[in-house]
Amino acid sequence: MKYKHLAMIMGVMITATSVGSTATVFAEESKTENTQDAGDTIEDTAEASDEDAEKKNDDTEQTKENEILGEVKSVEDGKITIAVGTRKEMGQPGEQPQSGENGEAPEKPESDDSKADGAAEDAEETDSEATEDTSEDKTTDAEENAETTDGEDETSADNADKGEAPDGNGDGQGAPDGEAPSMLDLTGEEQEITVTDSTVITKQSMGGGQGAPGGEAPEKPDGDNGEAPEKPDGDNADDNADAKSEDTENTDDSEKADASDDSESSDAEKTEEASDSENADSEAPEKPEGEAPDGNGQAPDGQGAPDGAGQTEEITLDDIKEGDVVAITLDDDGNAATITVQSMDMGGGQGGPGGQASGVDSYDAANEYSEDETVSDTSLESTGTDENAALVSNGAEVTFSNDAISRTSSDSQGGDNSSFYGVGAAVLATDGTAYVKGSTVTTDSKGGAGLFAYGDGTVYAADTDITTQQDTSGGIHAAGGGKLYAWDLNVETNGESSAAIRSDRGGGTMVVDGGTYTSNGVGSPAVYCTADIAVNNAELTANGSEAVCIEGLNSLRLYNSNLTGNMSDDEQNDTTWTVILYQSMSGDSEVGNSTFQMDGGTITSKNGGLFYTTNTECTITLKDVDITYNDDNEFFLQCTGNNNQRGWGQSGANGSDCNFTADSQDMKGNVIWDSISDLDFYMTNGSTLEGAFVNDESNAGNGGDGYCNVVIDKDSTWTVTGDSTITSLSNAGTIADADGKTVSIVGTDGTTYVEGDSDYTITVGSYQDSADTSASTTVDDWSSYEVERPESL
Repeated sequence: MKYKHLAMIMGVMITATSVGSTATVFAEESKTENTQDAGDTIEDTAEASDEDAEKKNDDTEQTKENEILGEVKSVEDGKITIAVGTRKEMGQPGEQPQSGENGEAPEKPESDDSKADGAAEDAEETDSEATEDTSEDKTTDAEENAETTDGEDETSADNADKGEAPDGNGDGQGAPDGEAPSMLDLTGEEQEITVTDSTVITKQSMGGGQGAPGGEAPEKPDGDNGEAPEKPDGDNADDNADAKSEDTENTDDSEKADASDDSESSDAEKTEEASDSENADSEAPEKPEGEAPDGNGQAPDGQGAPDGAGQTEEITLDDIKEGDVVAITLDDDGNAATITVQSMDMGGGQGGPGGQASGVDSYDAANEYSEDETVSDTSLESTGTDENAALVSNGAEVTFSNDAISRTSSDSQGGDNSSFYGVGAAVLATDGTAYVKGSTVTTDSKGGAGLFAYGDGTVYAADTDITTQQDTSGGIHAAGGGKLYAWDLNVETNGESSAAIRSDRGGGTMVVDGGTYTSNGVGSPAVYCTADIAVNNAELTANGSEAVCIEGLNSLRLYNSNLTGNMSDDEQNDTTWTVILYQSMSGDSEVGNSTFQMDGGTITSKNGGLFYTTNTECTITLKDVDITYNDDNEFFLQCTGNNNQRGWGQSGANGSDCNFTADSQDMKGNVIWDSISDLDFYMTNGSTLEGAFVNDESNAGNGGDGYCNVVIDKDSTWTVTGDSTITSLSNAGTIADADGKTVSIVGTDGTTYVEGDSDYTITVGSYQDSADTSASTTVDDWSSYEVERPESL
């Protein structure tokens, strides 16, 4: 019986075990089927998402195909004519490419895989092979996410390590989504497009320091088209207040989030910080050493700078002006379906090209003058944040005589509002006239310019001492179409981005007669020119920078003045110079021909070469200037493209078109040119050159159809110091080496035009022994710009 009962118990146990095993198998099979069903659903969803993404991409591509970018040439009778262009990316200052050549995220170091591997191990420790498959799929996703996040972290860390722009105080955010700000590259084609009643027309603006793709350079005020400064008329002010100027200079990177989080931070935190850092690192093209980026892009104390929000507003066809940059999509009939005017209010750094900023809403001032008044023998002090010591507005005429005017503030921000609109200047005239005589003006605050003329403001100053200590603090300053006239001032600046004679966005007119103007800071030339400036009989010295910087469609004319520059070498620059004519693409000046004229006086170059021109059109005229060269004297003139480290144009297409004329001028040093530049070099009225013409293709990319044409009149002499290459040589004068030996002139086709006995050879594309100098330029007379000193001064 005992054994029988034992057998029965064992049978029950076996049956139970069998049933349990079967249940377990069924459960596992059911679990596997459910898992597979879930996997199939995920795959279906993923395929659907991919199809949606592809459809969106197709739609986007279709939109791009129907979109035309261009610069407005005319608007009339329901039609808009544009110069067609393509967007060209501008490299960031000092930017290094990411690990992927095409901008993809850098690969993740092996040491960073631990987190993903740990997730994989956890997933593998399941009690089912079927479940293991699913876990492996999840692990793969985790690993991909980890790689993406790590790539973003590395990018953010790299961005955070990049150098800071001088005097930045803001967020430093650049173009949207971290893109580099861009500029149109015109194709030469014009297109007329019909605008119908159904065309949707909008204006796009970007705030908060975010750069803007495809922005246009700000327009100058009416009448400011690169022409000579006009003498003032009875009302002392032009209708220049609508100068289009964007509130955007590059900000300091000091506000960037540190993307190097420790490994325990959440993926969401890492992704967010990486995104922030990428935005913060999107810097825009720099100015040259003269006038480094300095803006914070935000209105101090709530003043009316852009608030940071991107906006789109509907406008009419009548609101579109010549020079606007537009994006037009076409309907099936080829008419305009939409027109977007890409004019940007861009706060924050020296961002994308060509925004249109309306200025600050209001100014804070310790002393405001809105009616005619005379202020004499008085101390005017200002210690508030970003305020003016004296503000002249509402058409008032105010005379400051024998006054002590001071600005001191440790909290002031400086930046764009100071550079473009005069916030924080000691004396600011925005709509009225300030007369300053026999006074002292001192500032010790960021953005503390001495005298500033903005918009409809005019400043007349004489016999006054001006000293500024901090960054973004020019001595005398005009912007937004303001006018400033000076006699016998003594000006000294000590900060960065603080030219002694300074202008900025929106241009204006400055005429200086007599005085001493000295800048001591790095990136602070004696004259920074984005206006029309004429200077006579003055001492102009830059102890830590190039002597002169001219950008875009602006002009500087010097008469019997002494000019000195001492720019230090910088690895971001292709070369070092004393005078530069260029286009930065920052939007600080309208694109066009830069003009430099100098009649008499002296130039002293303490480092580097003399004249450098890149990414612009320019006219340089020298007449009887006494030039002192440094020992190295790298070049007399360099007319070439640049390596785009500072964002000046597109590499391989950013040369210069230069018309250079020497009139009764002695010159020493090489002339360097490349095939993406056009150089016409005229020697007239007994001019001499000791040097060689060197074709240097270092920054010419794939090359171009550029040229170097040299014209030497009958009274001029070229002393050749090395083998030279010239496209066209027209010589009615004398060409020999330093020993007086004749230099051989040989064509590129092997033709010998001149058989010489010198060791040097001049290789030419063409040659003639006559000289047509009709396209050379002459220096305008000082009397064309001289302004009568007001009786009140």
